[in-house]
Amino acid sequence: MGFMSGIVLGFVFGIALVVGFARWQNVRAKRRSDLAEAVAAFARMSVEDMRKILTDRDYPPWLSWLNRQLDKLWPFIDEAASELIRSSVEPILEQYRPPILASLKFSKLTLGTVAPQFTGICILDSKPGQIIMELEMQWDGDPDIVLDIKPLVGMVLPIQVKNIGFTGIFRLVFKPLIDEFPCFGAVSYSLRKKKQLDFTLKVIGGEISSIPGLSDAIDETIRDAIEDSITWPVRKIVAIIPGDYSDLELKPAGMLEVKLVLAQDLTNKDLIGKSDPFVLLYVRPLRNRMKKSKTINNQLSPVWNENFEFVVEDPSTQYLTIRVFDDEGLQPPELIGCAHVALKDLEPGQVKAVWLKLVKDLEIQRDTKNRGQVLLELLYCPFGMGGQLLNVYDPDLSLTSLERVMKYEADDSGAVDLERRNEQMRRDIIVRGVLSVTVICAEGLPALDFMGKSDPYVVVMMKKSGTKMKTRVLNETLNPSWNQTFDFVVEDALHELLILEVYDHNTIGKSYIGRCIMTLTRLLMEEEFYDVFPLEGTKSGKISLHLKWTPQPIIRDS
Repeated sequence: MGFMSGIVLGFVFGIALVVGFARWQNVRAKRRSDLAEAVAAFARMSVEDMRKILTDRDYPPWLSWLNRQLDKLWPFIDEAASELIRSSVEPILEQYRPPILASLKFSKLTLGTVAPQFTGICILDSKPGQIIMELEMQWDGDPDIVLDIKPLVGMVLPIQVKNIGFTGIFRLVFKPLIDEFPCFGAVSYSLRKKKQLDFTLKVIGGEISSIPGLSDAIDETIRDAIEDSITWPVRKIVAIIPGDYSDLELKPAGMLEVKLVLAQDLTNKDLIGKSDPFVLLYVRPLRNRMKKSKTINNQLSPVWNENFEFVVEDPSTQYLTIRVFDDEGLQPPELIGCAHVALKDLEPGQVKAVWLKLVKDLEIQRDTKNRGQVLLELLYCPFGMGGQLLNVYDPDLSLTSLERVMKYEADDSGAVDLERRNEQMRRDIIVRGVLSVTVICAEGLPALDFMGKSDPYVVVMMKKSGTKMKTRVLNETLNPSWNQTFDFVVEDALHELLILEVYDHNTIGKSYIGRCIMTLTRLLMEEEFYDVFPLEGTKSGKISLHLKWTPQPIIRDS
């Protein structure tokens, strides 16, 4: 009896132990899930939301102390900074003044009584001889700013800038470090990152909306002025100890060559038909530094094949940003998606092909919707590297045919003038030659005929010149072998595209199978290669090609 009781008790104890362990595992998993949700919720919070939860006592004591000292100093900072802002910003406002205005000047400028608040400070790792400090700042101020706007026709309009809300990160660079008090020769300051900038415009004694287009024009002018006057990589230098600090000034560091090739599977924004996409590209979001592609009508997988150039001032922090829009004609264009690529990820002198997935917002990347992707070819050339471009497929092999074409030199020209001059130089040099395309075979093509086979053939064409050739038709096969070679005289290889389209031959007409699109960049570097390429627009299939390039670079007569 005692033996049976022991077995029963042991069995009950074992069951209880298993149930207790399972219960503990469930509780533990629930706690971890709740913690993950809480962390995700905090990550989605804005500074304003965080401030509603965290009181001043939750910030480090030294940060609260710093904000109290700033409150005390603010009346004096207001008086000194107001005049500095007026003298430095007014010329830039004039530079970006809309054509519909005759003049744009401050009639009143004070920063108000509410001081900004520091919400974070950090010291960055930097090169020897300098200290880099970044301060996160929030300002919901009550400034008194009035702009006198004089239209080409009519009287002067006083426009008040009010309800300013700003959150951003300022960067201070103490350089050079010296053995004399205060231990640094100069300090440069800049707006490193502009997280939020909101303001409203109001005509004193009137309504700004009564003048069509005026509000948007002034809004863009103010934002361009801020971007061009203080936003990184622009920096203001304050000399603490007399000396030559010209090395701290903003200078072009190199040129970024961008080939906008194509896009795939863009979101359709039109109710009737398909989107009419175009692309805005920029490194700095200034109107005179942005580049716009042509519009491709009624197409969700457009091919642009356009080249653009940008001056780069700081490759370690700058990005190339693209924004794809649907052209709506007379109405404002609708955003399809955007993406960016960090220039620090580019190897100088080495071509990099990148597919960029489009998202709705670059700052809040919680977008799971498929908005399409864009193919770019990027090349960053620092000034002074002498045009020694590297082959992305063989880093030990330097580019020969394009060295004179891609050779950049820095001078004292402005960024816009530098871009225009290099674009003109690029147009003056043509990479001419003979392209030999051998269509070897294809594998795994989809069956489009009733008998489970296809009758495939390939159309080989050059996008810019429009020259087309095609292979013979091979009947009833999904793995055709053509081994046919076609020669094309290419007049401008830098701006040409090779397109191969595979079709199924029918008794009446033809059926599209898929395509392969490529630039000639790799071929210009290697001059000859064999490779297998997947077909776009079909679930299966790939095509084998052998490509050869015989260069004949020429210079266009002036």
